[in-house]
Amino acid sequence: MTRTERFRFCIDYFEKHIPVAETELVYDDPYELLVSVILSAQCTDKRVNMTTPAIFEKYPSPKELAAATFEELFPFIKSISYPNNKTKHLIGMAKMIMEDFNGKIPMTVDELMRLPGVGRKTANVITSVIDAQPNMAVDTHVFRVAARIGLTVNAKTPLATEMQLLQFIPTELVHKAHHWLILHGRYVCVARNPKCDECGLKPVCKYYNSVIKTNKGEK
Repeated sequence: MTRTERFRFCIDYFEKHIPVAETELVYDDPYELLVSVILSAQCTDKRVNMTTPAIFEKYPSPKELAAATFEELFPFIKSISYPNNKTKHLIGMAKMIMEDFNGKIPMTVDELMRLPGVGRKTANVITSVIDAQPNMAVDTHVFRVAARIGLTVNAKTPLATEMQLLQFIPTELVHKAHHWLILHGRYVCVARNPKCDECGLKPVCKYYNSVIKTNKGEK
């Protein structure tokens, strides 16, 4: 099977079984999504969604958040992983939004990456979710799932994974494919003990056919 055929099978499967693929973060506007994504680094979406309502009530826009002190914001974030850094990042992000972008969330990857706490993955998430730009955010789920299935080959970094995926996924589907792979990694192709028995991608999955079937003694 060629990689093109493997990609086609996976895309057809996801389009049929997950026709609506969206982020599980709860947000109402680009500012809220940006805050949520910054908080989500090495933290579950569930925990973030439990934390953000109080933040958004107290700081409904970058203007209010930019005026916050560390001591004021930290209590809202202390249950999140790396709360010290994320508190500093959120305040710094809001200040730059106000000073450099007139209070508006920029919508290019390069501009977003100027903001404190925003790397390439976060910038790709914001632009793909808000603006449906063909940017592939690679988190641990995407990195793992793409390699296991065989969508990527010897991709050692998130950037290498991103570039390989973009070669084969149709441009108009990139923003949705990001969520397909995340959801598949979160609920089926989990890090430990992937649920291969219930996975519809078994026919084309390199991991299943080279490791699981071999261990089971199947041909």
